[in-house]
Amino acid sequence: MPALIHHIETLVPETAYSQAFIEARMRQWARTERQQRVLRQIYRHTSIDKRHSVVSDFVSAAPRELYRIDADGQVDNPRTGERNAFFVKHARPMAVELARRALAACPHIAPALVTHVITVSCTGFSNPGMDYHVVRELGLAASVQRYQLGFMGCYAALPALRMAAQFCAADPCAVVLVVCVELCTLHLHPRGTVDDMLANALFADGAACAVVSGRPAAEGARALALGEFASALVTEGESEMAWSIGDNGFDIVLSAYVPKIIGGVIRELVAPVLRTQSLAPGDVAHWAVHPGGRAIVDKVEAGLGLAPEQVAASREVLRRYGNMSSATVLFVLRELWTSPAVRPGEHIFAMAFGPGLAVESALLEVRGAMAGSAAAAGTAGAMPLARAMATGAGVVQPRPAGG
Repeated sequence: MPALIHHIETLVPETAYSQAFIEARMRQWARTERQQRVLRQIYRHTSIDKRHSVVSDFVSAAPRELYRIDADGQVDNPRTGERNAFFVKHARPMAVELARRALAACPHIAPALVTHVITVSCTGFSNPGMDYHVVRELGLAASVQRYQLGFMGCYAALPALRMAAQFCAADPCAVVLVVCVELCTLHLHPRGTVDDMLANALFADGAACAVVSGRPAAEGARALALGEFASALVTEGESEMAWSIGDNGFDIVLSAYVPKIIGGVIRELVAPVLRTQSLAPGDVAHWAVHPGGRAIVDKVEAGLGLAPEQVAASREVLRRYGNMSSATVLFVLRELWTSPAVRPGEHIFAMAFGPGLAVESALLEVRGAMAGSAAAAGTAGAMPLARAMATGAGVVQPRPAGG
């Protein structure tokens, strides 16, 4: 029996910024008229409505913790240690709460049955890491095997799912938690290069957890069967997407040429996986394309000849949340998981892209119940963290204000 995703849980920080608000802020800090024009052009084409962040510095009433304003009204550029300390402070409770909620949504899988925890992040580092705290604070067995996939980028959730499937193949009783926590907004460069401007306009904070096991799904529940995986390198794009650790956060290379590269090779990239099931692109009902930006989804849709509804989930996640690095493709799978348009027996092709240019993909099959019932869909949407979790309150919607 193939490994199944029994549940996908998603979580976002409480604070949310509209895209219009962030554009106004970035233009306020631009040093030249040319930068103003570039910013207008970038934000006009993002197709993002809002993004979440653990940083509440830009809410007018909030005390500034990371991005402080100097005497000239310009934003400071925090050092890498400050940014990483912020990651450690926020990533741990997010990972723990996310894993707790994911297991609570799987009553047929007791926490004592968890055998592996895989944590994924490219936006911060700590040791003991999130994996350690998930095991400790959820009361899991001390013998749980822990793995961290670090600094891989936006595609990392798929290798993590592949690893989980391999663990389940080796041990039919295995239960694996895949926990992705990405706090991308800790690495904003408000007065950086054009690449920085593009990254500032796309990236956001979010987290997602998948519960994976070869155990049978709960009666009446929906599950996703993990099938074929594939890895590829498009070396033509090696210099177009990359990042390194600098003295003031991560230094990113993010070329607008990346979508064109992907669009030019997408058919040959998906062909090996589709051939294993004698499928053509049109035979796959739903495509969970990592929405690294609107142009990437556009190029995949055009390159494969897909209908708009086949990539609608990717566009919806981009609109509501932006690019949350590795967590994003799990948000897209969650969107499909809860959609009544996704029927048992249909296939989902998931793909994500990262530095290199690296491409990871997976073919999944929908199993079990139709979406809509509590058993099939679980809790709906991405719950904001902190007070919103306790009170049911909505996210903070900041308003432009001076200082």
